[in-house]
Amino acid sequence: MVDVEKAPGAGPRDEPVRRADAEGCLAVAVRIPVRIVVLVLVVPVRMAWDALVVVGRFLRDTVLRPVGRALGWLGRALFVWPLVALWRYGVVPLAKGVGWLGNVLLVVPAVWLYRWVLAPAGHVLARFLTAVGAVLAAIGRGLYAGLAWLARYLLVVPGAWLYRWVLAPVGHALAWCGRGLVWCCGQVARGVGLVVTGVGFVLYWTVRVLLVLPALAVWRWVLVPVGRALAVVGREVADAVGHAWRIAGHVSRAVGRFLGTLLRWTVVEPVRWVYRSVLTPVGHAVRDAVLRPLAEAGRGAGRAVRQALASARLSVRQARADVRRMLFGEPAERQSADRREPSAAEARTLGSSTTALTKD
Repeated sequence: MVDVEKAPGAGPRDEPVRRADAEGCLAVAVRIPVRIVVLVLVVPVRMAWDALVVVGRFLRDTVLRPVGRALGWLGRALFVWPLVALWRYGVVPLAKGVGWLGNVLLVVPAVWLYRWVLAPAGHVLARFLTAVGAVLAAIGRGLYAGLAWLARYLLVVPGAWLYRWVLAPVGHALAWCGRGLVWCCGQVARGVGLVVTGVGFVLYWTVRVLLVLPALAVWRWVLVPVGRALAVVGREVADAVGHAWRIAGHVSRAVGRFLGTLLRWTVVEPVRWVYRSVLTPVGHAVRDAVLRPLAEAGRGAGRAVRQALASARLSVRQARADVRRMLFGEPAERQSADRREPSAAEARTLGSSTTALTKD
């Protein structure tokens, strides 16, 4: 078989692909000046924006977030926790008590009243009303039959005769007159419609020639080219602003890194060197030469004071005991009561065969 498939893009109807860089001379002429002007204007704005972002992040991390946490904890301590405690230990028990009291004082009596008073009375009243309704229904059916017979022979039969022999002929005559009047009005409306159509045709062409065609010409030959030019200028300005914003971001990042490096080597590194090489050895020397001996001396003085206080308490306790003995004499010795139980030495042990009965 012969391969009759065509290669993609080889057909005679395929349109040429438009290049992405195929732009008019207006865009090329506007692009470079606009980008230069926008870059000069945008770089300070971007650097100020980046500086504000850095300051805002610093304030957020060092001031706003701790203050927010403190305010949140303070709000919980002042409002949430008291309200929760009030709800849990005040409102809920009070509501349960009120509910129980309402159940006892209102619901239970109401249920009892409904069950034993209102329900029997309602059943009796329903039976009475059913009997009365049956009697009234019989009376109503008799009245309805009488009124229906009277209405038929006093209203329906005369009305049917009046409609058949009076109203129907008069209506047919009026309908014939109305059809004639409608035909006359239709002929008049057709003539008026022809006149209005002619006037409308003349006004249409007058408005088209005097207003629509000039407006269309102005739109096609003035507004559309101006709009396209303004669209090109606006697109180039927008592209220039985006390009300048990206370039300003790189410039701002480079300036920020330079300032950070300068701050590091002029402030941070000297301060770190002074802390590491000067303050840390001096602090260690002060700690080893002054603070530790002072701490040891303080601990020794504390131990001496505690020992002195213990000796003083012991001396006071002995002096109080001596004064009590001089005033009241020696306390009487307690006599041990005979519990009729063997002592610890005479008691039998589980691990020995010697008992109190077999001892010598």
